[in-house]
Amino acid sequence: MGKGRPDISIVGVFTSWRMAVVVLAGFSSGLPLALTGVSLQAWLTGQGFDLKLIGTFAAVGLPYTLKFLWSPLMDRFVPPFLGRRRGWMLLSQLAMIGGTVAMAACGVQSLWLLGVLATAVAFFSASQDIVIDAYRTELLKPEELGAGASLSILGYRIGMIFSGAMALILADHMSWQAVYLIMAGGMLVGLATTLLAPEPDVEVQAPRTLAQAVVLPLREFLSRRGAIEILLFILIYKLDWAMVQAFMAPFLIKTGFSYTEIGLVTNGLGVAATVGGAIVGGAVITGMGIHRSLWIFGLLQGLAGLSFTILATLGKNHSMMVAAITVENACSGMATAAFTGFIMSLCNKRFTATQYALLSSLMALPRVMIGLPAGWLAERIGWPQYFIVATVIAVPGLLLLLRYPHWQVTASDALASDEPGSEQEPPALSQSA
Repeated sequence: MGKGRPDISIVGVFTSWRMAVVVLAGFSSGLPLALTGVSLQAWLTGQGFDLKLIGTFAAVGLPYTLKFLWSPLMDRFVPPFLGRRRGWMLLSQLAMIGGTVAMAACGVQSLWLLGVLATAVAFFSASQDIVIDAYRTELLKPEELGAGASLSILGYRIGMIFSGAMALILADHMSWQAVYLIMAGGMLVGLATTLLAPEPDVEVQAPRTLAQAVVLPLREFLSRRGAIEILLFILIYKLDWAMVQAFMAPFLIKTGFSYTEIGLVTNGLGVAATVGGAIVGGAVITGMGIHRSLWIFGLLQGLAGLSFTILATLGKNHSMMVAAITVENACSGMATAAFTGFIMSLCNKRFTATQYALLSSLMALPRVMIGLPAGWLAERIGWPQYFIVATVIAVPGLLLLLRYPHWQVTASDALASDEPGSEQEPPALSQSA
């Protein structure tokens, strides 16, 4: 994976039917997120509920951070229809649609029930994410991982815009209950994709017991050369981006920009730059390979933080604010495409759901944990120096890439027959664990 592939047609990779499936699945994955987050908060705010109560509804998103806990079930069991991946996709999507319709029917008359339903939608949405990530990883050829990662980001962002910005616009002209019914209708796109797309052609056997589904993914990964270094790299590669994102909004507000200015640039140009960067990144990865792309995009991602150092030095400067956000998001989009392709390349297809869920949770950990130390640092040294530190902190991740040739990046199927009877058919959903 580390070498370029000049014989590959970049246009051919991006226009394959597999990429159409990836975009539509990404849309299906991104759509439910705002329905249990921003849009739900807007609904409650419009009904006059206080911020303290609205804040408690943030807890409904907890399943997104804990999805690795039940991901082994989706490797272990096979639904009796559509196969191991599409079967779980169908079940998750049907439950998600039903939960969203129930939220619309419930309304705000019973807040506890609305909270329960929102949590259920988040749970089934997180479950869909688990299986869509596994499906994409198993569907794509090695040379398609970069393009697949970038187009998945594109579909995901469109889904988020549909259930976020579009839902807010619709709510000015109709009730929020009607809006949620429309959003449930939008989920039919994912359902149709699941029914029409093929099951990945993966010739591996599912784990025979639930214990195997939990233990073997960890054992297989940790048995690889450089496993600990790979995990450390996943943890710190986007730490510089996490530092910039953690306090971008407070920095811009304290610099004097209005909420409207920040919202228009971050949600307009920022999103467009992220998607554009991801697509450019996918094309570069296809021709250059993941290893070199991680180097180039990681360096660009780190240096992009310096644009905020310039903005912090200049003060309230609209042109520099637009430039900084655009550059930061574009470079981040490219790095995310390479990083996602790297994560996919690490997954053993015998238990893709579990390994991808665990690795992606590790990838997200810095974004969750960086707030407290980063806030302390910003208060102590000031904004210009803070963004310089955010750039410098990219160096350890890049230095770890020097070890890339010594890592066992491509997943091994060495455990495919590690126990007697592993050649049996994958277990059906009705079988015991």
